[in-house]
Amino acid sequence: MAILSTPLQYINSVPPVTRFFTAATIASSTLYFWIRWTNPSALVPYLTMVPGTSLFFPWTFATSALVEISVIELIVTLLVVPASLSYFERLWGTVETVKFIVVCVTGPNIIAFAFNWIEFVATRDTELFLYGMEYHGQMALFISLLVAFTQVIPEHQVQILGFIKVRVKRLPMAYLTFSTVMTLFGLQCPYILIQFGWFVSWIYLRFYKRNVSDTLGGVVTYGDRSETFTLTSWFPPFLQ
Repeated sequence: MAILSTPLQYINSVPPVTRFFTAATIASSTLYFWIRWTNPSALVPYLTMVPGTSLFFPWTFATSALVEISVIELIVTLLVVPASLSYFERLWGTVETVKFIVVCVTGPNIIAFAFNWIEFVATRDTELFLYGMEYHGQMALFISLLVAFTQVIPEHQVQILGFIKVRVKRLPMAYLTFSTVMTLFGLQCPYILIQFGWFVSWIYLRFYKRNVSDTLGGVVTYGDRSETFTLTSWFPPFLQ
């Protein structure tokens, strides 16, 4: 029993939204793996967001984030997202964390859906743009969390690979640059979600996120209108 107590204590210490979201990610990804293992050529439009079918499965605009389509993607997601999400759930509370997840997952998927349909209208390539892409995973949520970290601890330094030191505020643009490169190399799905996730999360945090002050009476404000969190602040000084 002592052997089991430590993992159980750790699981119980994880905030409820993060715990449920992580468990749902593991379950949904495992289901996807099983379906593809039994039928390797099958699309799974009721789990992933396929632009040509997603109007028939509208829940996938939100739930496709729970599906990672490879073991490597799942491992990376489990290493970075739960810890980050847990930090903000303790900071923001349950309700605001749920709203953040829904906005930062659904918004980029809706934009990607519209973008693919525009590409289809322009090219008439049904096979590629309507049925050839399965949007999935938590790349949009991850960059949204990086944007949130930039808002609350922009000057904090983190170590990458044990020896690369970088300020938190530099991470979103580095990830965005990675997304741009991957998209230009033809990997639009799912990497373009990073770009959409960055923009949606900034808009939400800048203008709409509900904040309650610690002062007596708990004054409610929305967004972050500070000069350090403007749209231009993301770019190098010579571009501002």
